[in-house]
This record gives sequence, C-alpha cells and structure tokens, in this order.
Amino acid sequence: MTYATDRIHEEIAYLAYHLHWGLDDILDLEHADRRRYQEHVADLVTRASAKG
Repeated sequence: MTYATDRIHEEIAYLAYHLHWGLDDILDLEHADRRRYQEHVADLVTRASAKG
C-alpha cells in the first residue's frame, strides 16, 4: 500500500509547525510514530482551544 504524497506533506507541515522540528527529524520517524505524534498534537491543540 502506498501513502498519498499530499498526506505525508500535511503530516510534515503539521508537526513542523507545532513542534518546530526540522524536515529530517520528521522524516526519520517511522510512519506509525509520525501519525501518533500528529494525533497527540491534535489532541493538545483541541484541548487548548477549548479552554479559550
């Protein structure tokens, strides 16, 4: 199975924006780890915005 290039770019941009990590650091992550980080960051962002 291939993973859509647009989706990979979205994950990279999201993590780089929120965690201030470089491209090489993000690309060094396994796909599952990158997705896990993205999900955790999204949860934190959601909780922070709910607090207003």
